[in-house]
Amino acid sequence: MRILGAIAVFIQFCFAVHVVKTGRPNWWLFVIMGFPVGGCILYYFIEVFPSTRESRATERAVRAIARSLDPDKELRARVANLESCGSVANRVALARECISRGMVVEAEVLYRSCLEGVHVNDPDVLFGHASTLVMKSAFEEALPKLQQLVAQHSAYRTGDVHMCLAEAYEGAGNFERALAEFATLAETFPGEEGRWRYGALLKRVGRLDEATEIFRGMIKRAERMPEHYRDAQKKWLMLARENSGLA
Repeated sequence: MRILGAIAVFIQFCFAVHVVKTGRPNWWLFVIMGFPVGGCILYYFIEVFPSTRESRATERAVRAIARSLDPDKELRARVANLESCGSVANRVALARECISRGMVVEAEVLYRSCLEGVHVNDPDVLFGHASTLVMKSAFEEALPKLQQLVAQHSAYRTGDVHMCLAEAYEGAGNFERALAEFATLAETFPGEEGRWRYGALLKRVGRLDEATEIFRGMIKRAERMPEHYRDAQKKWLMLARENSGLA
């Protein structure tokens, strides 16, 4: 019994330290100390669990189940909102839902309809339209819009915009400009996608040694990273391994 009591006190102490270090309300200390078991359980599920990987995975699973049971629910809601009010905000919301369902052509038409009046230079609308053009391989049409976005809104979603710009350059056959963009993204874009795309284009233009070095560097870097990082970047790391000669 003494051992169990000591374990309970230790657990209380750990949760109390967590309260202080993370800036949670101080009244949690009274709950944890006043109710050794129930207080700790309550604190964990209210304050700790929602920020864990397991919680996020659970939320994703719940959303996936809900979508599988009624896959058109969000789309119907967005269409209904647009029918009741044809605002730019509702058109953009429907366009995003269309993209999530692979309806790129419909999304591009919706974004194009928003490029008028005060929204003609709106960065959200410009980027949404340009990205849908890239998705449908209209690279030449996307390039001037992305260049306009960079020139007029240089601080707007820098990584995402330049990733889209690099893809547009590559799709349009301007490999030199694409390589320059991807080289920067390899160092600045979160995760491994920027490095993978840089290596993939190097390989495409015949610079195989440089590409292999990029891919192997990705794998070595990932080995030093936490497991959750490797899980999140699994797609790009798998591609890197397949192209590195280490598979």
